[in-house]
Amino acid sequence: MGGLLVVGGSYAAVNIVIGAREAGYDGRIRLLSAEPHLPYQRPPLSKAYLQGKDDEAMLAIRAEAFFRQQQVELMLGRAAVQIDRDEGCVRLEDGSVLAYDRLALAIGARARRLPVPGADMQGVLSLRSLDDARLLRDQLAEAERVVVIGGGFVGLEAAASAIQLGKQVTVLESQDRLLARALGVPLAEFLAAAHQRRGVALDFGAQVAALEGDLGRVRAVRTADGRRFAADLVVVGIGSIPNTELAQAAGIACRDGILVDHFTQTDDPAVFAAGDCARHPGRTGERLRLESVQNAAEQGRVAGANMAGRQFAYEAVPWFWSDQYDLKLQMAGLAAGADRTVRRGEPAEDRFSLFHYRNDRLIAVESVNRPAEHMLARKLLAADLHPPPALVADPSADLRVLLAEIAAVTAASPRR
Repeated sequence: MGGLLVVGGSYAAVNIVIGAREAGYDGRIRLLSAEPHLPYQRPPLSKAYLQGKDDEAMLAIRAEAFFRQQQVELMLGRAAVQIDRDEGCVRLEDGSVLAYDRLALAIGARARRLPVPGADMQGVLSLRSLDDARLLRDQLAEAERVVVIGGGFVGLEAAASAIQLGKQVTVLESQDRLLARALGVPLAEFLAAAHQRRGVALDFGAQVAALEGDLGRVRAVRTADGRRFAADLVVVGIGSIPNTELAQAAGIACRDGILVDHFTQTDDPAVFAAGDCARHPGRTGERLRLESVQNAAEQGRVAGANMAGRQFAYEAVPWFWSDQYDLKLQMAGLAAGADRTVRRGEPAEDRFSLFHYRNDRLIAVESVNRPAEHMLARKLLAADLHPPPALVADPSADLRVLLAEIAAVTAASPRR
């Protein structure tokens, strides 16, 4: 028997293993990863690791002893190249074949490449993997002028790390504000001002036309309007592409991600998917592909349990975070489509939350250095509770009184 085969090497893969064992699966589990490293944490790569505060030993999600204890066979540094669904096996790059009874794809996403001349020069780097981070950290030590292309989370975290290391940093963003797809306008404007106060130059509406250099190394970024930004190092953070090729070649349905149902199952009942590579039904019916540790971990655990024979639906409230400077950004829910925003706290004090509503229903909360409100927001959204905007706007109101309602709703809900 082939048992469970997990393809991938990060949060989703590890949590699939955990979910399966917690659900009582006692058969064979193999974890196959193209990377040679133990599954590792990725958020520190653009922050503490890049700044030299964390070493690689601190990055492992679980120690090697954990996998031994869980009787998981680690197959690191070995890449899958083909899924044969008829035979129930995966073929590897080295020619070997692994049989499976159930297969999990936790193969993540890769950095989107910059499609302009000069993008393949030395000194032009993305940040997605540990190997990327090693290279970036080494080259950042020698650089003076850093240009970050893209004002998303990874780009801004890299910019924050670089400016704290004493570099001259410019962020070029093609949109008219930061994080246009991820954050509401008020928080995006606050974040832009926070970076500018610390010395980061922000340039919006910047369309990169080419990278210029000499002797094969980048020296400048040129925009479509003819401006030139000197650079010793260019960090490209313009989004990601889900790794769907393995699934697509096997005839598994994909659309900007591997399509899964509420139970993390693909259109092949023996194949599951979780994490950055998976597109799943959201709580309100839309399909989502979320790139966050929370999504990978919680969805992975559900997938593992279901591979073990359970029937758990993945219904978690999306939440995210980003650490930049001394700012902890925490987001619960999805703010797109909000028609009203209520603020608690003061941006001038770097401590506030933004409660986003649509038709007087709470759909998301964005917090800066307000972890208690973030935790409350996750509970409110999970329980489908909607505090009136007027109550939220009252600084004297104690929102914790809603916890009793949350507890009552939770107690009344059927257990899965």
